[in-house]
Amino acid sequence: MPLDLVDYERKARAAVQTFWGHRDAARQKQIESGKADQGERAGVTAGKNMDGFLALMLDIIRANGLADAKIHQQRAMLSLPGYFRPTKLWDLLVIHQGQLIAAIELKSQVGPSFGNNFNNRAEEAIGTAHDLWTAYREGAFGQQPRPFVGWLMLVEDAPASRSAVRDTSPHFPVAAAFKGASYLERYELLCQRLVQEQLYTTAALIATPRRAVDTGDFAELSAMSSLRTFVSSLAGHIAAQAARLTP
Repeated sequence: MPLDLVDYERKARAAVQTFWGHRDAARQKQIESGKADQGERAGVTAGKNMDGFLALMLDIIRANGLADAKIHQQRAMLSLPGYFRPTKLWDLLVIHQGQLIAAIELKSQVGPSFGNNFNNRAEEAIGTAHDLWTAYREGAFGQQPRPFVGWLMLVEDAPASRSAVRDTSPHFPVAAAFKGASYLERYELLCQRLVQEQLYTTAALIATPRRAVDTGDFAELSAMSSLRTFVSSLAGHIAAQAARLTP
C-alpha cells in the first residue's frame, strides 16, 4: 500500500500560520495585561506555537495503520527514561502494545538572538538523542526494534538568520563547513549530521518569515532536511510497525 502523507503541504502551511498567530496573540495578551515579558519571550510563553505540527504528526500516524496506538501529548505522559538522567520530556510519544514506536521533538527559534540559541538547541538535540539511544541499548524500553526518533526545527527566515556569521577559535580552526555559514545553514548542517550519525531517524528544518502569518509560506534548505522527507520517513515507520504488530 502507498503511504498516506495526508496532504501534508497544506497542513504545514496552516501550521506555520498557527505558529505565528499564537505568538502574536500571546504577545498582545501580555501587553494588554501589563505583564509582557522582555524581548521575544512574550511570544512563546503560551506554549502552543507548534500545535499545528503536532496535529500533522497525529494525522500521519493515524492514517498509516496505527489509529489505535496510544499517542501521548499531555505533559504528564511524555517522559521517557534516560541513561545519563532519570527522564526526558518529549513533545509526542507513540506507544503500541507496550512498545515505543516513535518519539518526536518539535522546536523553534525566532530572532534576534540566533547565536546563543543555536548552540543551546544543538547541544540539547545531541544530548537528548545520545541519552535515548544509550538507554535503548541498555534495555530501558525492553526488547523491541529501534523506534522512530524525529527532530523538527522551525526557524525565523530573516536577514539575521541568513547572514554570514564569523566565529572566533583562537587555538584550533573552525571546521570548514561552518566558516561564514549563516544560522540557517548551520541548522541545515546540524540536521544532516544528526541523521548521518544516526542520532535521529530524520531531522527537518523549516524557515519561515513573520509575514507568513497570512500566507503560511515556508522554505526548505535541502531534500535531506525537508518536511517531505520527515513525514515520509514517519509514515513508512508507522506502516512497518503496524504490519509487524497487527495479527
